Amino acid sequence: MDPTATAPHAPARMTQELWDVLSRYRWRIAAALAFLILAKLAAVAVPLLLKRIIDAFSQPAPLAAIPLYLLAGYAVVRFIATMFNELRDLLFARVTLDTVSAYARRVFAHLLALDAGFHARRQIGALMPEIERGTNGIAFLLGVGIFTIIPTLVEISLVLGIMVSRYSIWFAVIIALTFMTYAGFTLMFAARRVMYQRRVNKLDSVAKSHLADSLINYDTIKYFANEAVESQRFAAMMRHWMDAGQGNQRALFALHIGQSAIIALGVAFIMLLAGDAVWRGRISVGDLVLVNAYALQLCLPLNALGFVYREARDARVNTERLFELLRERPAIADEPGLAQQQPGPGEVTFDHVDFHYDAARPILRDVSFRIPPGRTVAVVGKSGSGKSTLARLLLRFYDPDGGAIAIDGQDIATVRPSSVRGGVGVVPQETVLFNDTIGYNIAYGRIGASHDEIVAAARAAHIDQLIDSLPEKYDTPVGERGVKLSGGEKQRIAIARVILKNPRILVFDEATSALDADSEQAIQQELERLSANRTTLVIAHRLSSIVAAYQILVMDRGSIVERGTHTELLRRKGLYARLWLLQQRMARDDTDQMIPTPG
Repeated sequence: MDPTATAPHAPARMTQELWDVLSRYRWRIAAALAFLILAKLAAVAVPLLLKRIIDAFSQPAPLAAIPLYLLAGYAVVRFIATMFNELRDLLFARVTLDTVSAYARRVFAHLLALDAGFHARRQIGALMPEIERGTNGIAFLLGVGIFTIIPTLVEISLVLGIMVSRYSIWFAVIIALTFMTYAGFTLMFAARRVMYQRRVNKLDSVAKSHLADSLINYDTIKYFANEAVESQRFAAMMRHWMDAGQGNQRALFALHIGQSAIIALGVAFIMLLAGDAVWRGRISVGDLVLVNAYALQLCLPLNALGFVYREARDARVNTERLFELLRERPAIADEPGLAQQQPGPGEVTFDHVDFHYDAARPILRDVSFRIPPGRTVAVVGKSGSGKSTLARLLLRFYDPDGGAIAIDGQDIATVRPSSVRGGVGVVPQETVLFNDTIGYNIAYGRIGASHDEIVAAARAAHIDQLIDSLPEKYDTPVGERGVKLSGGEKQRIAIARVILKNPRILVFDEATSALDADSEQAIQQELERLSANRTTLVIAHRLSSIVAAYQILVMDRGSIVERGTHTELLRRKGLYARLWLLQQRMARDDTDQMIPTPG
């Protein structure tokens, strides 16, 4: 989908969705509108009082007394206009803040609910500015948009009514013509600016996506000393953004100049007409001041109206992506109406499973196997053979294209994904931790766990001694993605939180392949302890770690080509035996290189 495109009925749908949220605050909106109207009535009354003051002081005869009531009334009315505006803002602030907060929460929950396929397609760096611009756009449309357009129309109507009732019809005609010309010009030019704004937004998202991706891959950039290359790429993106922004600004310049010229002409005609009326004695100097004040008073809201309309168009463009995001539907939804995965011993069955991410590239072909309750089944094979996909299917990140996956005889495609995942514990190849404390990351295995339970899980994972040696112990920050900890330490935290979760089914997805030999041996012992009496699927790279498995599946190009115990597979002298001999030879070579040669 073109990110700059939107459905023709999108604005109406956006308006309806916003109103659905706003409808909870009808009384606040009504009260805010009442204060708005009162503020505008007071603002329109100010020039009327000023006219009377000037006329009183312009009398040829000496004043019998200074018109204190007019002077005081002038000050009071100006204060009342400001007070009503502030009361309006105070009342409506809760509406705006709650609506923006509601959309932010809704988008966050929606992103977490979307399927793995969506997140594989999208870049986090591009999503963040789209969400920020969208929520800011909603805030603008609700606040400044509503409370500038409505009061401007109210003020223009009041001024036109006063002009028609007190002065020549030509004053009202000039004001009306100025307003219509201004509105027509603004509508035409603002519509032309939309394409510029969409391009600026798209390029801004691309640049921020690259920025986030570069920071995530900071180590890789340093490894290859490519700081200059990345800076040049980012600079090129920013140049494109600047060019689009310059085009947007040129369109804005033409819009502003045109709007100012229309207002200037309107004020000039009004003042010429008023000056001529004073010279002919038809109106007083106070009337001239009144007409001038109203002309200037209309200029400000007209300018504000143009600004708001322009910004409202931009805000609508900014919110388009947010509403499109909310309309994304997950391929695998956690619908409340679906059945729950029922507790059981934990038998796992793959029955003639086929799967592909891309139709042109099948990943799994007719895969069938069974993991009896409390047993361990290991899966080995070359890279790209489909091993890790088995885990993603078991966790229902994706549904198979053919066949079925069952837990305790219950097809997981018919139950809520969250209930499936609630019974499965995963120790991945690379553990990514939250940028929080060690205690928080362990407790993530079971939200609400007590401190004693967290300590017990850490002790079971044999990481308690390390934690106790740290100055802040369980309150020690781990850094973004856990960068302050070693690979082995992160894996032990992953084991601790799985222990805390206490699932009936375990998945070890190459959980030790990224570790050194000493760490691998230590972690392997913890994994074996953890998997005792639990149904376990082990996706392994190092075959030495799965020799005791109940059954070993050997995969090649998405199919199971061999199955059996370690001993049975070695006897067959097939692919598994060749992989075993290769790894044993490599291990011997590594050992020989570590033995010092006598000097």
